[in-house]
Amino acid sequence: MMRRQAPREGRTMSTIPGLERPAPVANELTKPFWDACNERRLMLQNCTACQRLHYPPAQKCSKCGAADKLTWKEVTGKGHIDVFFVIRDSRIRGFQSAQPVNFAVITLDEDPGINFLSNLPGTSPGKAPVGAPVELIFEQTSSGQLLPEWKVVT
Repeated sequence: MMRRQAPREGRTMSTIPGLERPAPVANELTKPFWDACNERRLMLQNCTACQRLHYPPAQKCSKCGAADKLTWKEVTGKGHIDVFFVIRDSRIRGFQSAQPVNFAVITLDEDPGINFLSNLPGTSPGKAPVGAPVELIFEQTSSGQLLPEWKVVT
């Protein structure tokens, strides 16, 4: 019988039993994103010159090159599962106790060019329907930082 270990400092305890992820460390560029997550809001960089959304945050717009036109814009986080696979034999320590576990690419409905990764809490491994709608939720890390996650809309 495997005993579940307490999370190491700075690691995430997920609603998925045994799943541990590193807690993010914000820097000057990413701090607005992580601060918004702690308020249960999803904020993305937006270039006011060309209206392109950015994730992850960047120093300048990847479309028009503007560096002084980047602001933060709240998005709903609604999206769909683009693709997924199941991790069954991970060498990543934080995933080993949770295996098998879903690993999905979520495409945001507000901008098909923006993708996030999700473990789809509440969805059994291998049961993630490609194309299914998902909604934004937040999970807390051991440091108290909230992380964006997605669950299948039923």
